[in-house]
Amino acid sequence: MESSLYLFKTGLLLATLLSAPVLLAVLVVGMLVSLVQAAFQLQDQTLPIVAKLVVAVLVLAMSWSWMSAQVIQFSQQVFDSIQTISVK
Repeated sequence: MESSLYLFKTGLLLATLLSAPVLLAVLVVGMLVSLVQAAFQLQDQTLPIVAKLVVAVLVLAMSWSWMSAQVIQFSQQVFDSIQTISVK
């Protein structure tokens, strides 16, 4: 029971760590684009969406190897612990 709770907690932590770089980058770009739009009084709604999409793709491309290594490591940990988890 304890190992399944540990795996659940570790999985949630991993999901948080993997999503953090993309979310933080998109947040910063969204704020900067909003400031520029407010400064120049632009009302275009597609500008922030396109900027956020481009930044999200760039961050994913730059951190893909780290993210996939983390997921593979966690998957191996899950498969190794399957023998110790018993369903009652």
